[in-house]
Amino acid sequence: MSQLFITATHKSSGKTTLSIGLCAAFRLRGRDVQPFKKGPDYIDPLWLSRAAGRDCHNLDFHTMSRAEILRTAQSHGGDADLCLIEGNKGLYDGLDLDGSNSNAALATLLRSPVILVIDAQGMTRGIAPLILGYQAFAPEVNIAGVILNQLGGHRHETKLRAVIEHYTDVPVIGAVHRNPALRIRERHLGLVPSNEAQAVKRQIDAMAQAIEAQVDLHRLLTIADTAPLPTAALLTKPRRPTTDLRIAIARDAAFGFYYPGDLDAFAQAGAELLPFNTLHDSKLPADIDGLFIGGGFPETQMPALEANTALRQEIRCAINAGLPTYAECGGLMYLTRSIKWKGHRCEMVGALPADSVMHERPQGRGYVQLQETGHMPWATPSTPRDIEAHEFHYSALENLSDKLQFAYAVKRGSGIDGHHDGLIHRNVLACYAHLRNMEGNRWVARFVDFVRQQKLCRVGTAHQNIGVR
Repeated sequence: MSQLFITATHKSSGKTTLSIGLCAAFRLRGRDVQPFKKGPDYIDPLWLSRAAGRDCHNLDFHTMSRAEILRTAQSHGGDADLCLIEGNKGLYDGLDLDGSNSNAALATLLRSPVILVIDAQGMTRGIAPLILGYQAFAPEVNIAGVILNQLGGHRHETKLRAVIEHYTDVPVIGAVHRNPALRIRERHLGLVPSNEAQAVKRQIDAMAQAIEAQVDLHRLLTIADTAPLPTAALLTKPRRPTTDLRIAIARDAAFGFYYPGDLDAFAQAGAELLPFNTLHDSKLPADIDGLFIGGGFPETQMPALEANTALRQEIRCAINAGLPTYAECGGLMYLTRSIKWKGHRCEMVGALPADSVMHERPQGRGYVQLQETGHMPWATPSTPRDIEAHEFHYSALENLSDKLQFAYAVKRGSGIDGHHDGLIHRNVLACYAHLRNMEGNRWVARFVDFVRQQKLCRVGTAHQNIGVR
């Protein structure tokens, strides 16, 4: 249960590439690495999961209590040789002035040694006051080492090492030279997802080789071994119920944004998830009781999604027949009549009375807070509370019907129209917000209960019809 916290001085310093390379390099050395990612994110965890061979789990102050963060780290990292936590943005960056939701706060909570990644392009002597300032700003944060990134060559590296050794007591654990081949291609919401990128294994292997050659892995492990993951009282998991429901889930290059813990919760609620491919499968899985389409980048797969006419028609017919469906962000876009991007328009499922239009600037990005309305189709929990979630979308809905109902009022965020989210149509709930199945919002069990209730209604109606005959 050794651990390392990989963070940086600022965003886009290369910490994700280094974290992916570290996971892969340690794995090649026979270490069982459990990756974690701070904050709400799908794309970085997809890459970290591929590199480590274990699902990456998110640790997020917005959707989780501190006790829940500790339990999550313990339950998923307790059997690993090494826990590697990748931060988001810079070490001290965060929404709150007091830094209570920063990387530093998470590292302090987990008692993690911090490895600070510094993009050292164009720097020499100025790197010393930078490191000294980061140490002095919050002395309780254990900055156990630095990894220099984007170096111009061996001469640049030698100068930086000499400056850091002379002015600070922070060891240089690695010095990674500039290498465009290691850079993961980016687009509007960040890195291209690993479920979409071609030749992912070759790129991860290249990252591992670069890290192996330029970072002192032995020293990193020595640092990690000094800081075991804090123990936490784990909750007793209820006995898994008999599986009585089949729910289809879209998993492909267009739709891949799912939290592993949410998917596990479906099994705990008695539902089997049946993956299907929106690009290639002509039919939904047989005998399904519900449908789940998560987020992703459907705009990048528009022609292939449109070309799969048979599946689009089957989904539209199933929804019109009352199939319980939940869709988030990209899934919402897919269920509308069309997607328009860069002057091109492609037909989509057409189950929702709206059209999706991509914009150059974000239409909603960051944390959101939702309040359920009286139209919410899923059963209301015994102690209703505001729902903490997040949204990341460059699209907006146009040509909306005037007679729509919404499950949520938006207290913070953008949602569908700035005031509402969670479009309701028949048995569909589709929203821009990404929910997370945590203690404050057990949405999976509520959705599964709704699916089960609708199945019982269908069975009851069928029996009544048989009796009439």
